Amino acid sequence: MIKRTLYFGNPAYLSLTNSQLMVRLPEVEKNKQLDNLFKQQAQATIPVEDIGVVVLDHKQITITHGLLDALMENNVAVITCNNTRHPAGLLLPLQGNTLQHERYQHQLEASEPMRKQLWQQTIVQKIKNQAAVLQHQQIDASRLYPVYNNVKSGDSENAEGTAAAFYWTNVFTKLPADMAHAPGNLFRRQRDGLPPNNYLNYGYAILRAIMARSIVAAGLLPTKGIHHHNRYNAYCLADDLMEPYRPYVDKLIVEIILKQGISDELNKEIKTHLLGIPVIDVTLDGESSPLMVATQRTAISLVKCFAGEQRKLLYPELS
Repeated sequence: MIKRTLYFGNPAYLSLTNSQLMVRLPEVEKNKQLDNLFKQQAQATIPVEDIGVVVLDHKQITITHGLLDALMENNVAVITCNNTRHPAGLLLPLQGNTLQHERYQHQLEASEPMRKQLWQQTIVQKIKNQAAVLQHQQIDASRLYPVYNNVKSGDSENAEGTAAAFYWTNVFTKLPADMAHAPGNLFRRQRDGLPPNNYLNYGYAILRAIMARSIVAAGLLPTKGIHHHNRYNAYCLADDLMEPYRPYVDKLIVEIILKQGISDELNKEIKTHLLGIPVIDVTLDGESSPLMVATQRTAISLVKCFAGEQRKLLYPELS
């Protein structure tokens, strides 16, 4: 079943009632001129088991501990946003699988050669998907072909960086010249850079939460990556496995910009489009599925690699 992504961008009271997330609006609750029947009808409920991601994007949202407990029990990723209304925090359950201890052990005991081979596969598929994003815009991506065909174990020659330099210089060049803030070949991918970096930051944060959720559900340790390692990063493995999925976010952002132009601020309409990332249609191992389901299959394939049951990670192929 496809899990829902819920976004709360206004003041709200969120609580748990009969295994359902209940939404109540403060302006309704505090209005003494409204009768109780109207207030009850203004309430909304969503079964917790149907939820995959919750985004909290307002300082005046109140959420009960009972609801948080139920969300964690159902492996829901809870994203909190900061003063700039960008994702800043991620809450996930500590235990997401009954075989967690065994899978942790396999993960921690994985050899360095295995990790390097898995990272090689990851970078190959990421660059292939980047090439597909360019091709969708009729941009010549032929310079990327020899790059992904010659990725070494562990990407020792930094093919990822070589591909990124070409990709980011070209991915926005087909935008209309008269479009406001059209980045063209002047675009530089920087977290605090000019738009559409803000679109990318928001989209990648949603993608990261989805991948982290799948990793926890698979019984893996999100802090122990196959490549990324940072003592201050609790989601190194999510950062690893999401790499081939990033081009799907890039492609969506190009489509948003072509329809709406580029904005310095992410309005509600833009965020609504980006919150649709979990249900983007992707192809993995010849089968079509929503992105959120695909990330679960990717995480399970890594479990099997660590256990010695297979050698190949399952990643989506953008065509």
